[in-house]
Amino acid sequence: MAQTPMSTPSRETVGQRFDPALMQHAREKTWAALHGIRERMRPGISEDEAKAAALDVFRGLGYERLWHPVLIRIGANTTKTYRQRSDPNVRLGENDSYFIDLGLVFDGHEGDVGDTFVVGHAPQRQACAEAARTLFGEVADAWRAQGLSGQALYAFAGERAEAMGWRFNHAIKGHRVSDFPHSIHQGGDLGDLEASPSSGLWILEIQIAHPTEPFGAFYEDLLAR
Repeated sequence: MAQTPMSTPSRETVGQRFDPALMQHAREKTWAALHGIRERMRPGISEDEAKAAALDVFRGLGYERLWHPVLIRIGANTTKTYRQRSDPNVRLGENDSYFIDLGLVFDGHEGDVGDTFVVGHAPQRQACAEAARTLFGEVADAWRAQGLSGQALYAFAGERAEAMGWRFNHAIKGHRVSDFPHSIHQGGDLGDLEASPSSGLWILEIQIAHPTEPFGAFYEDLLAR
């Protein structure tokens, strides 16, 4: 008798503890953590010093654990992808930019947020940070209005970034989140998803860079209706 092949788990499978309300709670608390770190960023600080200060912020908010390492990129390091190492000698300048990328667990659920900020007077860097937020909003709106697949969302993002005059990082493709640890569900990258992603399960990541200058911007948040 032929054996029935094992069914492939859905890329949107969640654990038994999953609760959409707790996903939103984790999201809100992780945003609070990000802005707590922002308040501690001053010219002269290094990425390692900023990460050390971040731990105090996390403890104050009652986090359970990190589910991915804290990522704080300053200056030219803002053009690097997640897996690339930062230049360790970079410190925040008087007129500079940086981004924060956090993955924290609250009440057994994963929050994952990121944003870019500018200190001093740096108009081009400010424009880049604002463009990353704008692009995120356009892509998220396209998902809500048209139900685009993950693949189509990232194709749209790349086209819009180019039209806006920025270089789009195609290596950043978004990913799944859920009750911790999401890795057991093997959701993969949003940018590879052939279906339209469901609300409250996928992180949309946007990373852009100036076409010629050594700085970029990053923004990410949960896709939610």
